[in-house]
Amino acid sequence: MSMIALVGSLTLILKQETLNKVLLPLVAFAAGSLIGGALFHMIPASVHVMGNNLSVYLWIVAGFLIFLALEQFLNWHHSHQTDADKREPLTYLILIADGLHNFIGGLFVAASFLIDVRLGITAWLAAAAHEVPQELGDFAILLHGGWSKSAALLYNFLSGLMFLVGGLVVYALSTTINVDFLVPFAAGNFLYIGAADLIPEIKKSSQVQENLIHFVAFVLGLAVLLAMRLAFPHAH
Repeated sequence: MSMIALVGSLTLILKQETLNKVLLPLVAFAAGSLIGGALFHMIPASVHVMGNNLSVYLWIVAGFLIFLALEQFLNWHHSHQTDADKREPLTYLILIADGLHNFIGGLFVAASFLIDVRLGITAWLAAAAHEVPQELGDFAILLHGGWSKSAALLYNFLSGLMFLVGGLVVYALSTTINVDFLVPFAAGNFLYIGAADLIPEIKKSSQVQENLIHFVAFVLGLAVLLAMRLAFPHAH
C-alpha cells in the first residue's frame, strides 16, 4: 500500500489529456469498491463477530463522522483546488490528511486480517482501488504547489508509510485489547469517502457519454466486491 504512493509518477509520463480521461473512471470504480467493500464485506463480518447489536452501527456512524470532521478541519477535498493563493497551504494539508488517512487505513486493514485473512484481502483491495486515483491527484497538486518531482515522490511515499505504522500498531495492541471494532469503524470511513468525496466528483459532467462511463465504472466496482463475496465467503 505504501508503494502505491509512487503511482503519482505516472503523471510525469502520461499526457494530460490521457490522464484526464482515465482519472474520473478510476475515481468512479474506487467509489464503487469502497461502498461495496463496506456493504458486502465489512458490515456483515462485523455483525457476525460482534453480533447484530447497536454497537456495530454506532461504530459505523463514528467512522463516518470522524472522517467528516477530519475533512472539515483540514479543508481537504478531492476536487483539488488550483487557485494560486491556495496551492501552497493545500499541499501541506494534502500530506497531513493523506498521512492520517493511511494510518487509519493500516489500523482497519490489520484488524480485518486478524478477523479473517479473506476479509483483510478484501479490505486492502478496496482501499488500494481508492489510493490509485487519489495518489495521482495528490501528486499533481504537490507539483502545481511548487514541490520538485523528487520531493513530491519522497513525501508522498513517507505519507504512505503511515499505513505500515497503523498496521503494526494494531498487531501490537491485538494481544491486549479487542480490535474488532475497527472493522465497522472502517466501514463508516469507506462509506464516507465513497459517498461524500468520490461520488460528487463523478456526477459533475453534463455529457451523457461521460456520465454513462462513470456510472458503469461505479457499478463495476460494486460488482467486483460482490463477486468476491460470493466466490470467497469469509470464514470465521
